[in-house]
Amino acid sequence: MPKRYDSSLQADTTVSQAQNAVNKLHYAVSQALSHPTAQTIVQAERRLAHTEQAMRQAELSLGGQGVELAEEMFIEEKRRLNSIQSQHGQGNL
Repeated sequence: MPKRYDSSLQADTTVSQAQNAVNKLHYAVSQALSHPTAQTIVQAERRLAHTEQAMRQAELSLGGQGVELAEEMFIEEKRRLNSIQSQHGQGNL
């Protein structure tokens, strides 16, 4: 008989994955802000794309419940990345 996972455990995992993605985005954006090179900015942009995907997955899985904090953090990191992109002549996301 296959194991059945508790839906709350799956929800916790989905939220955790979204929060981990946001934390990694924060680190990448912080690196780009402290060492603004083309490479660090591109790395932060890639991390942003990955985080957007993780956030979409969490929202689809949970219907938006439980991802509010991660969403707020994501918006702040996106704002920070846009500020460094505008300082270095790259387009905003």
